[in-house]
Amino acid sequence: MGDECVFCEIVRGNAPASVVYEDAMTMAFIGPRQFHAGHTLVIPRGHFRDVRDLDPETGAAVMATVSRITRAVGLAFPNQGLSLWHSIGEAAFQEVPHLHIHVHPRKLDDDFLRIYPHAPALPDQDTRDRYAAQVRAHLD
Repeated sequence: MGDECVFCEIVRGNAPASVVYEDAMTMAFIGPRQFHAGHTLVIPRGHFRDVRDLDPETGAAVMATVSRITRAVGLAFPNQGLSLWHSIGEAAFQEVPHLHIHVHPRKLDDDFLRIYPHAPALPDQDTRDRYAAQVRAHLD
C-alpha cells in the first residue's frame, strides 16, 4: 500500500470513512463530496494507481463490488440515472493516485460530468479501423 495515500489509510482504518461495504479485496465508502446524495467510491484494498495496474483477480473483485454498489445506490437515492467513472492522470483530473470508481446518482439536466464540450468528430470506418489496429498492437 502507498505510504501517503488517503485511500490506503482508509483501508488501514487510520482515516475516517463512512463505509458502505467491504470484503477481502475491496471497499466502498461515501465520497467526501456529494453533488447528489449517495455518491459512493469503490476501491481495491491493495494500492493500484489506476485500472491499468490491476491483476485479473483484483479487477474482477472491483467490478463485482461496483455492480453491487451501483444497484444499492440506485435503489437508495433518488435518481433518473447513474454514472460510473474512473479518472487516470492529471488531464483526467485524477485527484487521489489510488484506483477508485465513482458511483454517482444523476438527475435529468444536472449537467454533471458533461462528456463532450462540443460535438465530437465522427471518423469514417477506415479511420476507426486504423484506430482499432493501433490499440490491438499494444494489447498484451
